[in-house]
Amino acid sequence: MGQKVNPIGFRTGITIGWKSRWFAPKSNFGEFLVEDEKIRRFINERLNQRPPYAAVSSVEIDRTREEVKVTLNTARPGLVIGPKGAEVDKLKDVLENVTDRRVNINIVEIRRPDLNATLVAESISEQLKRRANFRRVIKQRLDACMQAGARGVKITVGGRLSGAEIARSQTQLRGSIPLHTLEADVDYGFAVAVTTYGCIGVKVWIYRGMFAEQAQQEEEESKAGAAMTRGHRRFQRRGGEARERGDGRGPPARRAPAAKKPGKSAAAKGQEHPSSGASAEAEAAAKGKEAPPAKGQPAPDETGSGESSGTEQ
Repeated sequence: MGQKVNPIGFRTGITIGWKSRWFAPKSNFGEFLVEDEKIRRFINERLNQRPPYAAVSSVEIDRTREEVKVTLNTARPGLVIGPKGAEVDKLKDVLENVTDRRVNINIVEIRRPDLNATLVAESISEQLKRRANFRRVIKQRLDACMQAGARGVKITVGGRLSGAEIARSQTQLRGSIPLHTLEADVDYGFAVAVTTYGCIGVKVWIYRGMFAEQAQQEEEESKAGAAMTRGHRRFQRRGGEARERGDGRGPPARRAPAAKKPGKSAAAKGQEHPSSGASAEAEAAAKGKEAPPAKGQPAPDETGSGESSGTEQ
């Protein structure tokens, strides 16, 4: 009888959390329960059954004394939000009129829709409405789910398949579906395809692995992502990309400051080249010009006499 149990209801409260999280006295419990059902039906009719077809898989409701928090899990968050949040504001106003309470809407993106059983069932029902071959549709969805990382997938369709006069059911299975293992993450989805020759029901089971393995894998991915981010930043800070290109644009390597050499005195500078004065005189004589005085020697008198040109006192 294990196959007759809804996998989500079988695991709720043990490995899967509740979709409605609130407490109420006995007098208000029925009222809140009816409000939750109204919210879910309205969102399904507003966003899934007609444009924009936002692919909302589940609705989570949290209640406080002041407001009702509604969380939408969708694969197309842009269609739910709308331009500049216009669609969210409209939806919020309508829900406030339905519940007569303040409503806060939160949108969560489903990054891998091929691993969500409800979205897979909806996509199959949409293709069956267009009179597609059910065998080909089921095979395509099985391959897409397995490529997305599922451990096992089972799809069942029942009704007047391909317009047959006698209703029947067809089931295809890939991998394994451990329905009795509470630690296994088995997602279940159901959808109805309303066609001109009758209704066709679609059931989808997706086994995504153990809950413990998923938590460990997410933790490892987060650590690896943080380490790669730090290494990439360090690599850029050190100019690694420029060094790989070889254009020398990377920052220079850090070196210890060199010791300053002692400065030379003026006397040492004058004695550094003693032959500089003689060489200058020889060159001037060869050119027929008067040689400039050498460094450290007094300039000769312009009159040619050894007496000083200044007046005697």
